[in-house]
Amino acid sequence: MDIKFGNRRIIGQQRAKNQVERILASDRISHAYLLSGPSGIGKTAFALALAEAINGIDNLSDLGEYTSSKKSSWFTHPDIHVFIPKPTTVKTEELRDRLELLSEDPYEIIGFSQRPSLSDESSKNRQAFYPIDYFREDIRPITKLKPNEGNRIVVIMTGVETMRKETANAFLKMLEEPSDRLMFILTTESYESLLPTITSRCQHIPLGTLKDREIERGLIEVDGLSPDDAAYLARVSGGNYAMTRFFDVEKLKENRESVVRFMRMAFSQDASGLSTLVQDWQSNNNIEGLIAITNLIEMYIRDLMIYRETEDKKFITNIDQLESIQKFIGSLGEAKLEEMIDHLDSFRSAIRQNVNPKLIFISVSLRFSMLMRGLDPVISNENNWQHIPAFVE
Repeated sequence: MDIKFGNRRIIGQQRAKNQVERILASDRISHAYLLSGPSGIGKTAFALALAEAINGIDNLSDLGEYTSSKKSSWFTHPDIHVFIPKPTTVKTEELRDRLELLSEDPYEIIGFSQRPSLSDESSKNRQAFYPIDYFREDIRPITKLKPNEGNRIVVIMTGVETMRKETANAFLKMLEEPSDRLMFILTTESYESLLPTITSRCQHIPLGTLKDREIERGLIEVDGLSPDDAAYLARVSGGNYAMTRFFDVEKLKENRESVVRFMRMAFSQDASGLSTLVQDWQSNNNIEGLIAITNLIEMYIRDLMIYRETEDKKFITNIDQLESIQKFIGSLGEAKLEEMIDHLDSFRSAIRQNVNPKLIFISVSLRFSMLMRGLDPVISNENNWQHIPAFVE
């Protein structure tokens, strides 16, 4: 079977595409696949392409002579069903609206945690998961159906790491007794957190972090961005193509200016200025926006590292900040820049866990203040909770 899997829309992921093409060619289809990888790399889009290929839909992939369905996409096919984690109280209509957006663009942001509302720019994140009643009332009945016109009933469940314990146990029982006409495609950002009894019953397809050039190409060819904007956004994307497409370049440049101010105030420990700045960041950004700011900070620090080693401006991403970069290196040549980046990696995790962003960035500033002087932070990583009392006093 010569199928160009995902060639019409999937960004990057060539190794995983090749894996799926081998699976389809062998015609040895598993009852469950688990797609894993970080946020924004296209796990949901990949799952949709796989579901379409299984049921012969020529849309995200070029099936050619192997097309067997007249349906235009997964969204209109009666045998493909998509479920996403949801808040405790959410109307069925809103779930439908989110899936309709996904049908128009497989990389659309539809998760409640990343996009709390479809009608406004709300920055308050909504906790979403798979409660047991969601599984019993919505998902399990689908698994009892027979295919209407496709090869299999395909159930896609995104973000399965959010399953509650009782839901995971109920789902496990279903995996243990698979139907030959039923297929699950699961996605997760946290493979290690899943029950081993679930992962062992799924064929694992790991998806890799997207390279800057892959994101840049997608932004140009699919999203119609200019080469300059695409190149810049790819560098600040942190590998998250799905979210980067919605970045406002002008707002990012404003944030980049505030990042430079943050670095200056972190060094001088301008308590009032830092408090105002990070409060503004917290008020005007959701989790992904805050992650983007940490990416901007890291990009600035990497520019510092490159310029310190090469003194060649052609390698600088933030070329319009060259003067501030030169001044920084001239004054703080002993700064522990690598350790500063290591700290950012740990703080990103805290942001995703809904730790108060203002406290996070203040803690970052306190650690940066010492590292920029070539010194170790006064407060150890093990006692980092002591940062805030120290700052206040």
